[in-house]
Amino acid sequence: MKTTALATAATATVATGTAKVRAANDGMDHRNERPDRMSYRKLGRTNFMCSGLTFGCGAALMGGRATRLLERAYEQGVNHFDVGTTVYYKGSEKELSGFLKKHGDDVWVTSKAFARNAMGLDDDLTYNVATAKEDAKYWTSLLEGSLSDLGQEHVDAYYLMGIGNPEAVKSEELHTEFLKAKDAGKVDHFGISTHKRASACLKAAVECGWHSLAMIAITPGGWYDWDSKQLLEGTAQMSEVRAELDAARAAGIGLVGMKAGRFIAPGSALGKGDETAFDNFYTEDYLKAPLTSFQRSYAFVLENGLDTVNADMQTFKHFEENLIATRDAGSYFA
Repeated sequence: MKTTALATAATATVATGTAKVRAANDGMDHRNERPDRMSYRKLGRTNFMCSGLTFGCGAALMGGRATRLLERAYEQGVNHFDVGTTVYYKGSEKELSGFLKKHGDDVWVTSKAFARNAMGLDDDLTYNVATAKEDAKYWTSLLEGSLSDLGQEHVDAYYLMGIGNPEAVKSEELHTEFLKAKDAGKVDHFGISTHKRASACLKAAVECGWHSLAMIAITPGGWYDWDSKQLLEGTAQMSEVRAELDAARAAGIGLVGMKAGRFIAPGSALGKGDETAFDNFYTEDYLKAPLTSFQRSYAFVLENGLDTVNADMQTFKHFEENLIATRDAGSYFA
């Protein structure tokens, strides 16, 4: 795997169909680009040209359920693969390791781990130095475990997973721990992954300027609340949240969406089971587009403030639907 996020863009290779051509010396990080099959956007200050669809490997690879989809995603131009610590996603990083052994230099790989007290599970959001140092030590131990399970010496980014305390987002102790790992060549970029107090955490990331990435739970209807598995009470719809997202992107933060379709999923997938729940947020013309409810959700969030959409995909049909939605999203909002 590359040891820096911008490993000589001039000599990077870009896949076009089955052929590979040299990338232009444009300062961007190009990997596995197949523009005839996938769309790409600059992912914040990382300068990585990211596929519109990010393969969410966490739940998908547990028990090897969707490992067979990895090659198909690669062939279709997906170049961002996101996973998480085995403490939560049991065995997923090891499941991804075989794919990375073959394609590690050609894709962007991110993982994440908890800083336990930073999750903001209680109403008291006090976050002192001693607590931060404890969290930093734990997060680093999980980073080491992730690298071991992935069979890699380096990942492109490592997130603070499930963070819900804005004060922790701005913790100098956590940031210092990341910088140590970066100096050791283990990671290039720092990020937050949040579906609790996500708006406040995103604003904190903009304020401190340390995070290259934010993975946020957001839907066409606005912020998603993981605790209730509902839209966050009182949330504005996504079109009204757009100013917050634009501010984060202007600050150099790449935005990765998650849970874009979870709310409308069946109850067995922790959803509401109502595929029409977002319809009142769409125009009449968009509702006529030849898309499923889930495709419509993914395309909408991608074209209304996000850089890429992270999707948990466990069947070829599910993957192909998400591929089409993210690849063609721009055509519905031209």
